[in-house]
Amino acid sequence: MSHSGGREPSVSLSLLDATMVGIGAMIGAGIFVLTGLAVDISGPAALVAFALNGGVTTFTALSYAELASAIPRNGGGYAYVREVFSAPVAFVMGWTRWFTYMIAGSLYALGFASNFLEWGHIYGITLPGQPVLYALGAVVALVALNGLSTEASGRGETAITLVKIAILAVFVIFGLTATRVNEFDPLFTKGPLSLLPAMGLTFIAFQGYDLIATVTEEVENPQVNIPRAILLSVLVTVVVYLFVVFVAIGTLGAEELAGAGETAIAQAAEGFMPSFPIIGTGASLIAFGAVFSTISALNAVVIGSSRVAFAMGRERQLPARLGRFHHRYGTPLVAIMASAVVMLIAVVVVPIRIVGNLASLFSLLGFIIVNYALIRLRRRQPDLQRPFEVPFYPATPILGIVCNALLGLFIDPFTWILAIGWLLFGGAVYLVLSRRGDIGPTAAPEIQEPEPIQTTDTDD
Repeated sequence: MSHSGGREPSVSLSLLDATMVGIGAMIGAGIFVLTGLAVDISGPAALVAFALNGGVTTFTALSYAELASAIPRNGGGYAYVREVFSAPVAFVMGWTRWFTYMIAGSLYALGFASNFLEWGHIYGITLPGQPVLYALGAVVALVALNGLSTEASGRGETAITLVKIAILAVFVIFGLTATRVNEFDPLFTKGPLSLLPAMGLTFIAFQGYDLIATVTEEVENPQVNIPRAILLSVLVTVVVYLFVVFVAIGTLGAEELAGAGETAIAQAAEGFMPSFPIIGTGASLIAFGAVFSTISALNAVVIGSSRVAFAMGRERQLPARLGRFHHRYGTPLVAIMASAVVMLIAVVVVPIRIVGNLASLFSLLGFIIVNYALIRLRRRQPDLQRPFEVPFYPATPILGIVCNALLGLFIDPFTWILAIGWLLFGGAVYLVLSRRGDIGPTAAPEIQEPEPIQTTDTDD
């Protein structure tokens, strides 16, 4: 059994906090900037593409929920793969998930900066400095918050996410009164096959629930609350997305929405939303929501990326100092700092569009492995206690594997070449660290069976 050293993780996150981590990561800038682009690809059927992506997401989310209930450890997908696969396979999984979260962090930071500056322009305010400076500032601020207190970062995530849900709810409530159902007739103006590229484009907006599993040991009653948080976050996100897309198409129309591109939701809001005290027009409210969405998504990936690095350090697949909680703050401070360094570098020098595609591809590959890990764990440890079990097994994880693989086919060949290059680089890092003695073989921690639930006899 491996040991993390230092103090134990602080159990400070509630079911609500854990759920908000997932929703905060999923409802990022994607719904604001991708809706118009998806409508441009598939017309009104973009609503169907979002619904199908919700179904594809649910297959893998169910696998995450069962694995989290059976393996209650920080690290998410990496921890599950570490349990059922060899050390090199687990390293590849952790290496790619860590990279994916860190790159997503740089994307969200830059998204926050552009939305924040645009929000200022709406009020006629030209803020000084370049967007990259605001992106760097956001990363530094959230890293400091996460380094000092898991509870503070979790509570902050909850507050920010509730605000942006409220903003989207206002958009939907006003929009439903102005929605024209005939805008969806005909539905498949660009053919049923146009759904697939639209799904490939918008799938990134459904990623983030997996971050919940990275903080398992810091959540109250994790074997019950982590599965609940995963499934609740997916359900809430899918419902919000479908209402927002339905209103956007039904009010602005598919043709105008497609022409609006990345500002589609804001333009739709201008058409039917009233002005609000202090905030101003509907467009300004949506811009405000986009600022909150990107900052909450950034905070979520700061939390998640550091926990993957922590789990790999605890397993001696990265230097052991990453796998320790700070003796005073009770946070994986070194892992947080290591993740922050990569995010900061990516904000400044990485070609974001290319690496964004790379992050999407690694997510799809990671989800395939997690679904297979569920099948393998069922076979290897059939008697392991699982407070939550995937319904319709094995059809559900198999569908998760197939659907994620199909979406991966729509990733361009150049991104696949980059992915192979990053994996080879990871292999070289693994060999160098092994030879230097910075990492080494270790047994995965034993899975702790959950304590039986105490019941009170009320029959007498």
